[in-house]
Amino acid sequence: MAAEERLTRREFVKTAGLAGLGTIAVGVLSIESPHRFEVNQHVRAVRGLRAGLRIAVLTDFHLGPNLGPADLSRWVQASNAVTPDLVCVVGDLVDQAYRGDLSEFAELLPDLRAPLGVYAVPGNHDRTRYRRFGVFEDAMAASGVNLLMNEGAWVRDDLYLAGIDDFRVGRPDVASALAQAPTRTSAAGVRDPAPATVLLSHNPDVIPELPEEDGGGVDLLLAGHTHGGQIRLPGIGPLVTSSAYGARFADGWVPAPMPAFVSRGLGVTAVPFRFACPAEIVVLDLEPA
Repeated sequence: MAAEERLTRREFVKTAGLAGLGTIAVGVLSIESPHRFEVNQHVRAVRGLRAGLRIAVLTDFHLGPNLGPADLSRWVQASNAVTPDLVCVVGDLVDQAYRGDLSEFAELLPDLRAPLGVYAVPGNHDRTRYRRFGVFEDAMAASGVNLLMNEGAWVRDDLYLAGIDDFRVGRPDVASALAQAPTRTSAAGVRDPAPATVLLSHNPDVIPELPEEDGGGVDLLLAGHTHGGQIRLPGIGPLVTSSAYGARFADGWVPAPMPAFVSRGLGVTAVPFRFACPAEIVVLDLEPA
């Protein structure tokens, strides 16, 4: 991912150099501190659910040079304040420049409150920073976080939650993650009102890999990685999304065979600020379809 970050810096400098002074003057007002964030709520109907469900989506912490334990503590408090049923952490908990011992996660993440549990998938920075990935896996276990590595779990009788390894740096296996997921089509080809399946993937670039018909049985996909671009210029939009599909999956509800939401995340990388692209915790209030 280091090469990808160098590309990010080059593209940022190149694009910023093309911006006029007037745009820069207006943009100064849009610079966001890496420590500020919003809590944004969305309501969506999801097939397969038999009762309402509130998910807090936290992603792209990028703990390291720019963000630390104090930020993590505030994110935990903000998540608890919205009383979610389930917390999903969608990767890049650390920045590849992180030099800590992961102790802040064991200290603070157990404070996350959600009756259905806290689940996570790794991101490319987690994978790049920890080549011996067992260190990271052990830290998540000690933090009370259920790490989904190409696997799934029943978190409620109407909800199967699956997660894959990082799409670019890891060894993602969607088929394995969904192996125990419910099916909606019987042997006779009749659609069945099966429970919901939610897939966690750090990188939204997995979306085109899913079957166009029925989304491969996935009813909702949650992702991060893009930071919403982190730097968004007026009239241009996100400079770099670290996605092979440009701004297609930049943030929010994105084009997909199933409902798919990409969070802008909480941290920063490459440059130590955001520009017209505030960090966020996402609260999804899901209703039966």
